[in-house]
Amino acid sequence: MHVEVNDVKKPRRRFCVNTPLSRRNLLRAGTLGGLGIAFAGSVSAVAGPAYAHPSVPGYGPLIPDPAGILALPEGFSYKIVARAGQTLLATGEPTPGDPDGTACFGTRRGFTLVNNHEIGGSEPFGVPARPGLTFDPGARGGTTNIDVDHDGNRIRQYVSLAGTHNNCAGGITPWGTWLTCEETEQRKGGVFQQDHGWVFEVDPFDQEANYEPVPLKFLGRYAHEAVAVDPKTDEIYLTEDASGPNGLYFRWVPPKGFKGRDGALRKLALSEDGDTAGRLQALKATLHGEHIADLSAATEPGTTYQVSWVDVPDRLAATVSVRKQFTNDQVTRARKLEGQWYGDGGVYFVSSYARLSDGSLHEHDGQVWFYDPKRETVELKTIFGVNPDPSVDGAFDGPDNITVSPYGGIILAEDGEGLSHLVGVSDRGETYALARNEISDSEFAGPTFSRDGRILFAGIQADGLVLAITGPWGRKGHGHGH
Repeated sequence: MHVEVNDVKKPRRRFCVNTPLSRRNLLRAGTLGGLGIAFAGSVSAVAGPAYAHPSVPGYGPLIPDPAGILALPEGFSYKIVARAGQTLLATGEPTPGDPDGTACFGTRRGFTLVNNHEIGGSEPFGVPARPGLTFDPGARGGTTNIDVDHDGNRIRQYVSLAGTHNNCAGGITPWGTWLTCEETEQRKGGVFQQDHGWVFEVDPFDQEANYEPVPLKFLGRYAHEAVAVDPKTDEIYLTEDASGPNGLYFRWVPPKGFKGRDGALRKLALSEDGDTAGRLQALKATLHGEHIADLSAATEPGTTYQVSWVDVPDRLAATVSVRKQFTNDQVTRARKLEGQWYGDGGVYFVSSYARLSDGSLHEHDGQVWFYDPKRETVELKTIFGVNPDPSVDGAFDGPDNITVSPYGGIILAEDGEGLSHLVGVSDRGETYALARNEISDSEFAGPTFSRDGRILFAGIQADGLVLAITGPWGRKGHGHGH
């Protein structure tokens, strides 16, 4: 098949530091204790060590940005990698808006970012349709790839998937591709020529592999948020951001003989009975045999539930949404199931907030959970109490995307009320503001480190910005508690 001029030659795959494979290379054997983080109100408490690198609980106060875009600690700086409507694609159209989940892959020249665009309506800058790369001409979301050099300088940007709807988060596969998720249950009709609510695989380097996009229907049709792939079993974990009733946490178990590699998911999807290949299951949590109806029941870090899995009756949601196919005593729900990341032999996943009015059992402004597939448990690692005043700097709420820092702890993209931050959480449980949005109150999205750990890429969604942040990562002193 003809490859367009904006396509790239496929190099040997390399990974960035937040992928399951490369992160293991950053850690000493035997030190994987996992995060043990607690929050009181909207700020910090305690944690146990999880990472081999020195703890970095903070980099000092944020310094206002004269350009009014991004406040950072002393010694840090940023570059604009992409800006919706202003920077241009390799084919001349303006950069699409609403950047969201992002993956980073290393190349010999630098890095390639695969950038989701959560476009679902009348946003001014959609992902332009491309012959062979467009799933549904009526949909305006998709993904673009951004090539940058080793210092984060933009080289070019080009479409890698078009014609999808509301591409929110996703996840990196162990074989070096990106799974992009449609956060929607949009049916065919009107401008839409296809049903939506699927997961698609995007190759960061081989554009020919992206031609004739194939929805991975065996992963279900619902409001997908993020995925995480277990590199040992190829099982795929999926979050659902939905309400009325609240969403579910899913596991896909591949069919016997399946091996994850380039093209394997696509081949499975196109096979006979591929739409229902493997088993799609929803999480059911219990405590001493008692059913837990909603994860908001947990209010103390360390709360641990036993997990079992319930098969989804109709994953394609032909007549009834997947989450509505269960009664509340069959599965465990959670409000705003958002980002997740595979590490420490399991999956960290986020519930952004919970309110009594949405059917939750207790209120909070964010939880981080850890699913342990060996023990078949979920443990509450982090909880934000309800933020009394989101307009106050340093009071955090609404964690969304999550990534690991190669220097210790995790980084959360804040999607709450009031001010928006990139929030760092050290391996000691200390929270700190790593960055503050000074251009708007829009959410941060898609934080991901470069393979060498020198650059943190992140987006500001409503303003259409993708940024490359550099600085003295891992430095000691400067009020960090060392």
